[in-house]
Amino acid sequence: QVQLVESGGGLVQAGGSLRLSCAASGRTFSRYAMGWFRQAPGKEREFVAGITWNATSTYYADSTKGRFTISRDNAKNTAYLQMNSLKPEDTAVYYCVAAMTIRTMTSGGTWGQGTQVTVSS
Repeated sequence: QVQLVESGGGLVQAGGSLRLSCAASGRTFSRYAMGWFRQAPGKEREFVAGITWNATSTYYADSTKGRFTISRDNAKNTAYLQMNSLKPEDTAVYYCVAAMTIRTMTSGGTWGQGTQVTVSS
């Protein structure tokens, strides 16, 4: 089973950028669809972006489309989330998830510990 460690979170001003990384252990990373979710205080965890195992398809929440880009490097066992034009409402803990399909992420995924992203106005 894959294990995930996120990094790259931090404090940034509105309009700025951050790149999150999700490093996976194990030799089966390339078999998994990867995704990013986030959870703000007092809110439910929500989908941010997802990418298929071979990176042929990507999916985004309406709130992040056009500003965020998900990618992966199967040779490095790492998934990324490039976040541009950040807004205060993007402030949340961001979680990386691996699953057999994007649809099964919430029900059967393996999750990282999360990384905090704070966007100041």
